[in-house]
Amino acid sequence: MAWEYILDGIKQAVHLIVTADPDIIEITLRSIRVSGIATLMAALWSFPIGIMLGMHSFTGKNILKGFFNSLLGIPTVVLGLILYLMLVPFGPLGFLKLIYTEMGISFGQSLLITPIMISFIASSIEAVEGEIRELARTLGAGEIEASIAVMSESISGVLLAVIASFNRAIAELGIAIMIGGNIFVKGSALNTRVLTTAMQMYTARGEIDMAIALGIILLSIVFAVSTISNLIQSRLA
Repeated sequence: MAWEYILDGIKQAVHLIVTADPDIIEITLRSIRVSGIATLMAALWSFPIGIMLGMHSFTGKNILKGFFNSLLGIPTVVLGLILYLMLVPFGPLGFLKLIYTEMGISFGQSLLITPIMISFIASSIEAVEGEIRELARTLGAGEIEASIAVMSESISGVLLAVIASFNRAIAELGIAIMIGGNIFVKGSALNTRVLTTAMQMYTARGEIDMAIALGIILLSIVFAVSTISNLIQSRLA
């Protein structure tokens, strides 16, 4: 009986995907858009910081790296709660009007993935920095040419940082539900429902077919992005 319940849910979920259910399509596209923007936003400040940490030695570098590493496992519900308190209309950042908006979710997710992107970029550069810089100098390169050579050799690690950050953003729930509010009205431009918040809601309602369908799509996106990343990395190696 239990297996019949699960198998029937999977069967109906596959039917929803194959028939391109409009609600599922809309939620999926919104999830990709919101997390894609979050990844681009995080890249704006994470790339300079990660490159600085990877290429230069300065006082307090290890403390700064330790700070970002300690934030890698921050619970998303805790970060979501902090952002909620900051972004509500009467909060310190309420004037930004980001609460219950797609951009609000993107902003929260960008903060969530910033430590991931910085740590991965810094580590990938540090892994090749000494050897490649020394080799470049031996061949007569100046500081700028040597730095470009280091970046070129660490590009696959930088790409991995971006992919890991996107996958973390699109799979998180705490920020999306606390900042976005899981709003969904047919035809509205103000909807904020994404894959993870929709899965949580449909599971609570007992609409297991929709929850399974969204779960299959979410896993497919993460798998597809990771596969493309691996293919690009193998070409660059």
